[in-house]
Amino acid sequence: MSVKISCEYLGDLRTRATHGPSGSLLLTDAPVDNQGKGEAFSPSDLAATAVGTCILTILGIQAKSLDADFRGARVEVEKHMTTVPPRRIARLDIRISMPAGIPEEVRARLIRAAEACPVKQSLHPDIVIAMDWNWGE
Repeated sequence: MSVKISCEYLGDLRTRATHGPSGSLLLTDAPVDNQGKGEAFSPSDLAATAVGTCILTILGIQAKSLDADFRGARVEVEKHMTTVPPRRIARLDIRISMPAGIPEEVRARLIRAAEACPVKQSLHPDIVIAMDWNWGE
């Protein structure tokens, strides 16, 4: 399956992306530390966001198969860029907060599922990805 996303440069380091199937719009702006205004997600912010939302989606799929409700689960991603060229994402610190009451015997399955997130698996192996789990206790 393919999905078409159309991107347009709006000037002043800002872009607009249109999701073909839904028509949803997304703006990006270069970050302040890279000549931008930082008024929207930067492209590298979107990469970090994609990992966080992918993990939550994968956990949601697992919740359905377990007949569970993980509503309220949260992921916070802290993105760290390199300090020397080439400019790229160096590290993602990911904090996953799950609702209370998830049995111990299910947790390893959820961790494996999150580790297999397709976006996470698509990132360059030099990016350090640290995942920290909070089980709501």
